[in-house]
Amino acid sequence: METDLLLAVVMCVTALIAAWWFHLLLKWSSGGHRRRRCELTLPPGSMGLPLLGESLEFFARIPSLQVVPFFKRRLERYGPVFKTNLIGKDMIVSLDPELNSYVLKQDNRAFQIWYPESLKRILGAVLEVTSSESLHKRMRTMVLRVFGPENLRLVLLRDVQGAARSNLSSWADRPSIELKEAVSSMIFSVTAKLLINYDASTSSAGELWKHYDAFTNGLMSFPVNIPGTAFYKCLEGRKNIMEALKHMLDERKKAAERRETMDFLDLVVDELKEKPVLDEDFCLDVLFGLLFASIHTTSTALTAALKFLTDNPKALQELAEENEHISKGRVGASSEITWEEYKSMKFTSNVIHESLRLANIAPMLFRKANQDVHMKGYTIPEGWTVMICPLETHLNPITYTDPNIFNPWRWKDISEPIGGSKDFLVFGLGLRYCLGADFAKLQIATFLHCLVTNYRWEVVSGGDMVLSPALSFPNGFHVKLIKKLEFVMRHYK
Repeated sequence: METDLLLAVVMCVTALIAAWWFHLLLKWSSGGHRRRRCELTLPPGSMGLPLLGESLEFFARIPSLQVVPFFKRRLERYGPVFKTNLIGKDMIVSLDPELNSYVLKQDNRAFQIWYPESLKRILGAVLEVTSSESLHKRMRTMVLRVFGPENLRLVLLRDVQGAARSNLSSWADRPSIELKEAVSSMIFSVTAKLLINYDASTSSAGELWKHYDAFTNGLMSFPVNIPGTAFYKCLEGRKNIMEALKHMLDERKKAAERRETMDFLDLVVDELKEKPVLDEDFCLDVLFGLLFASIHTTSTALTAALKFLTDNPKALQELAEENEHISKGRVGASSEITWEEYKSMKFTSNVIHESLRLANIAPMLFRKANQDVHMKGYTIPEGWTVMICPLETHLNPITYTDPNIFNPWRWKDISEPIGGSKDFLVFGLGLRYCLGADFAKLQIATFLHCLVTNYRWEVVSGGDMVLSPALSFPNGFHVKLIKKLEFVMRHYK
């Protein structure tokens, strides 16, 4: 009986896979689409194998932060603009700074933002915010009330510093910590407090972090939604977080009294009260997306920065000297960092920019052509996707001398343009420039200040960084945190 059932299941699955492949084959070989493609002057390149295109080579794990071989080989063969096909999707890949800048500045005109279907499934309606101009403007206004400059100066600098100090003190009492996980948990508590008045000391808060951790751990897994797989746990984590957020929203809507300090959830309640532009489910999806975007990217960038500093004692020494000088000039060892002190951290800022350049936390940006676009002697056909690769931009030897070397001093005479530039796409460019960019940099700078003025660390294990295609630490990054005085006495007896 069990054998017959298993055979039936296998046959059904095989039939479904065969039908799916046949559907893709018909789509791939569509005569009208391919005839039109032949009529246009497309960039050079190869479309690879039927259905798969060049996907296998593209998704290969790269055990370094150097130029991805997939791009390097095609750059040498075809130049900075070429065509390809990834998982059945025709694409134009741009490694050209001028074309990148043009495409990113044409949002909602010649181009619109685009995301892979798998990502839409995971992140939900938050992606609609970025693809709809009216929704984007409305949500932008709400987000700026939380992440805007005034709130950064008056509230967030203090909250971030408090979280950094308490977490560092706790970590120093442990034999070792896995840095990426520990930093993620810390940033989660700060960001979630800002968005939903999250209290890390409650038991329900621990459950929320557990669900979020399950979500992020499965985010880059193979998208097979079968119980027990990482992707299944990822979707379950998302579902549980959404249920928790829905419960919080319902409780907040019932509350008779207005809270003194507003968070993003309060703004959602206000939005839903009178002639709402956004509905409840949409707002919850956006809230979930803000939690993810704020935490995952910042924790990855900060962990990468600490890895780069570990491998560059000279940079670590100058970073420590700058921050210790600021700390010594402050009245009271436990007093808080002021806004003026934060803005004076020049070398710290250089370390952050260089870490972001090398970490490439957003390795690819996608746009879809709304019309035929003619540029650089080629045509980008309507409906085709353009893949912009910040990683290649940030490792361009013409722009950055010795681009694979961590060199924060290169930023000494370079000021990051407001809104990004064609040579620095860490937070995007133009209308879609990341609203949380200043908050992310403030968190990293404040944490580094609290760390290097009071502690040192020793690597226990791990620390390898790979691209697949996003940055990850496959073996973790385990360190032992040591109070600075103890570290000095141990090493300079």
